[in-house]
Amino acid sequence: MSLLDPCPCGSGRAYSACCGALHTGARLAETPEELMRARYSAYVRRDGDYLLRTWHPRTRPKTLDFEDGLTWAGLEIVEATDTEVEFVAVYETALGMGALAERSRFERRGGRWVYVDGDVRD
Repeated sequence: MSLLDPCPCGSGRAYSACCGALHTGARLAETPEELMRARYSAYVRRDGDYLLRTWHPRTRPKTLDFEDGLTWAGLEIVEATDTEVEFVAVYETALGMGALAERSRFERRGGRWVYVDGDVRD
């Protein structure tokens, strides 16, 4: 993926001007929704370092495993509040299309937004 390609988060902006700036540390997410979009883009790009850096230490796993053969294909933000983001992320595997629906919780820690946890929805 080129820095000039559209951002995977669906914002319509170039990756470098959107989530790429968060992934490189050029700037921090200003809202939970912006962090959610950047984390989705990190899953698309398999950027485990960014995902772990933006995960609350209390709930962060020691490592991340990316599922082989799974491709993230789209993100829809259903609702965003000042501490939660409900989203649907579409994915594709050899078995077909699927979707992950979650209401994620975020917290400010040390002046930065971090992902705490989430409830997966049916």
